[in-house]
Amino acid sequence: MTINVRRPRAVLRTYPNWFYLPAALVFGVFFVAPTVLAFYFSLTRWSLFDATFIGLDNYRTFLGDAQLMSGLRNTLIYAVLTSGLKVIISLPLAMLLTSSVRLKGLLRGIIFFPVLVSTVAVGITFATLMQPSVGLINTVLAFFGLPHPDWLGNPALALYSVALVDVWKGVGIATVIFIAGILSIPLDFFEAARLEGGLWVKFRYVILPLARNASFTVILLSFIGGLRSFDLIWTMTHGGPGFASDVLTSVIYKEYQAGFYGLSTAGNVVLFILVTLIVYPLMRFFNRMELEL
Repeated sequence: MTINVRRPRAVLRTYPNWFYLPAALVFGVFFVAPTVLAFYFSLTRWSLFDATFIGLDNYRTFLGDAQLMSGLRNTLIYAVLTSGLKVIISLPLAMLLTSSVRLKGLLRGIIFFPVLVSTVAVGITFATLMQPSVGLINTVLAFFGLPHPDWLGNPALALYSVALVDVWKGVGIATVIFIAGILSIPLDFFEAARLEGGLWVKFRYVILPLARNASFTVILLSFIGGLRSFDLIWTMTHGGPGFASDVLTSVIYKEYQAGFYGLSTAGNVVLFILVTLIVYPLMRFFNRMELEL
């Protein structure tokens, strides 16, 4: 004889919610609590031992800083340039590395290798290679009679030079994402494209629309990384020469180095709001486009 015991519906609805508790605790401790504390301390003049509430004075000072507008402009230029170049370079590479080319495994490893190298090590290495007088890059250019500029010492070139190094380091992960997107497309589509017209038809009517999710992922990750970039810029130029390659993160770090902890915290809040205001609408736009597929 079998006895069916019916549990109340409220219990059935509540019980699975307990499985969210561990994730909620981790999210609360490592994200919500630090975010709330950052907002509070941005309204104070604080040190390790005390804090004095001063309202919005930190924000007025930070937003009135002449370096801020330069850093904000450089941040947007850096983010757009690095994310755009990563998409433009990594998509053709992914197409090559999913074709019938020989030594695909070796080529994939070579392209992904810079991702595994420490960003600080990459910055130090390229700062040495870009030395105007004894650096390897300028030595090779001079040997062929080509212009050999001061890559990191020229205010007009410093930010773009660092951006190119960022692209070299990050294009590997973007290529891997595109490879995954291309490999997820059914082979029937490629067969139809081959019969219809070849490489351009394959790119325009198969890869571009059906790997759109991979494109969205690469753009978002690269753009967020560009907005938050610090270690490579600081290692190679320290924001110089002058303020030519300063971005918001390096401005914030300089304020922290000078002992203005409340001011630097306000800068972090400004950066958080900036990233949210740019990335959230972008994510909504990409999600709408995904639903239209």
